[in-house]
Formats: sequence, structure tokens, C-alpha cells
Amino acid sequence: MLSRREFLRAMLLAAGGTALAACNAPTPTPIPPTAIPPTAIPPSPLPSATRAIATAVPSTATVAPTMTATPVPPTASEPYLVIARGASPAAITRAAIDALGGITRFVKKGNDVILKPNICNASMGPELATTTNPEVLAELVKLCLEAGAARVRVMDQPFAGTALEAYKKSGIRDAVEKAGGQMELMAAMKFSEVNFPNGRDIKRWSVYQDILKADVVINVPIAKSHNLARYTLAMKGLMGVITDRERIHNGINQRVADLASLIKPTLNVIDGVRVLMRNGPTSWDPNDSTPMNTIIASHDIVAADAYAIQTFWQKSPDDAGYVRLGAEMGIGRYDFKNLRVKEVNV
Repeated sequence: MLSRREFLRAMLLAAGGTALAACNAPTPTPIPPTAIPPTAIPPSPLPSATRAIATAVPSTATVAPTMTATPVPPTASEPYLVIARGASPAAITRAAIDALGGITRFVKKGNDVILKPNICNASMGPELATTTNPEVLAELVKLCLEAGAARVRVMDQPFAGTALEAYKKSGIRDAVEKAGGQMELMAAMKFSEVNFPNGRDIKRWSVYQDILKADVVINVPIAKSHNLARYTLAMKGLMGVITDRERIHNGINQRVADLASLIKPTLNVIDGVRVLMRNGPTSWDPNDSTPMNTIIASHDIVAADAYAIQTFWQKSPDDAGYVRLGAEMGIGRYDFKNLRVKEVNV
């Protein structure tokens, strides 16, 4: 049950208030059979006024994919990928970005910036390593604002519980707002179908339009295992900006690669502060996660995922089919012997 404060917050939102910088979230996506059991995280109802907005139907009109944000490749003197290690999540996040060439390589004055973390459920806090570390996100918000960003929004769609509850339970809402960022509830009316010109399996899908329109998109997944795809990292995290996510699980490797062929974040920052090593994408057992105190960052989404797999699980990047397919499709690389990789200890 929502507190009186949360109830008033939701009512203000429904009335057009700006407390959370959006209208509302779409109806939570049904939990696929491969995810946690439906009874594990029972959704809490929103107040009736808010719930009415949540039933809005996404637009079915097809629009041309015109993604503004694109990856920013390094210069000859900058590293292709950075791995930073240390005890402070904020410090290693800042160190990783600085080692890549600094935040101004990616964010310019006046930019509209979106941070896309993993906030997959409304029941588990950061100690269980199912949602992105709040300190990592807060530091990225600070960096973007220091670079002169006009605004920094943070958003995701949970597959269990409401976004309003998930933002609070994860600790992300408080951390982001204290840092000067805005939490956005992803409005159903902002989803529209777009064509996937380079998709092999996906030819058209409904995508959150602000992800395609923002000047800068920074993808900030937490590293964790997945019982079907093996790993949930940056590429698979893109499922948070589309509708009908359960259908992606049919032919998941090619479809995740297809998503990455259209949605190309400016930067990918993988949270390895605490890694869910097994029994993902969610687990109530704290022994399933391990402190790694690591951040992996790159403009290349394939490289970031591949390096995370070999770093955290000591597996070949080919162990994730979507990573291999992403490389085959020319989305990114993981021939690390030919790429400049920089390690930083804080």
C-alpha cells in the first residue's frame, strides 16, 4: 500500500504535476515464464486516478527510426574500453568516465540526457544486485550536469510491480533526485512502432520515442545472470525501452542483437559493484551475488558486454549468443587484442 505521501505524489502526477517529469508508466509487462514467478513480487495497485492513465494504449503508427543519440568513438589517444576498480561506487564511476576522455566527450552544454538503468522490480533493494547501484547513477547525473546538460532523466520499466514503487525500493529515485536528476515514468502514449532497417528477425517494434529523440543516451545496466540469455548486461537492457518484452524471449539472442542494431546508446556503463552471478535475473538469496567493485565503460555496447562476461564469469564472449551475433552484424567488436583497453584502480 502506498503511503499518504506517495498517494499525493501520484495524484499530482495524474493531474499534470511535474514531480516525476512524465505522465505515467505503461501497464507493467507480464512476467515471462523464464523470469521470476508471478507470486514473487505481487504488484501494488496505483491510486485509481493514476491507474487510469496507465491503461493508455501505445500508438500503433509506424514512424521512421531517427535516433539522435549515437555512440561516440574514441580518438587515437583515447581508450576503447575502460575497467575501473575500487571501493567507492561513485569514485570508480567518475574514474571510468575520466579515463575514457571525460564526460564532455559524450555530453555537451544544453544536451537532453537520458540514463537508462535496470530497475526490473519493485521488491528488491540494491543489496540483492538485481537493480543498478544508486550511487553509480547519482554520479553519472552529477557528471552530466557538470558538463552543462539541460536536464538528466532516468527511466526504466519494471516487469514486476509499478515503476513508482520500483524507483523508490531500488534507492534510485532518492539518489537521482538528490544529485539533481529527474525520474521519469515512461508514458504509454510515448511508445510508437518503428522500422528496424538492419534487423534480421525484428522488422518493426514499438519503442519509447524519447530514447530515439534525446541528445545523449547512457545505458547503465547492472551485470547479472539470466536463466535464458545467460547474462543481462547492456544489450539485453535495451528491452526496457520497448513494449511486449515477453515476445523478445522467443529467439532471444537474435532479437536482442536486433534491438542493438537500432537503439545505439552514446555510452554504456556496466555496474559491476555487486554482480548477480547465478539464478538471475532476480534472486532473494544474497549468496547468489558477489561484490566485484568494478565499472566497465565503452561507447561500444558489444565490447562492454563481452568484457563483462570474461571479467565477471571468466567465460568467452561467445557464451552469450546475442554478443556473438552483435559482432557478426557489425554492431560492435570484442577482438580486445586489437583494441585499447585501459584499467584504472581507485
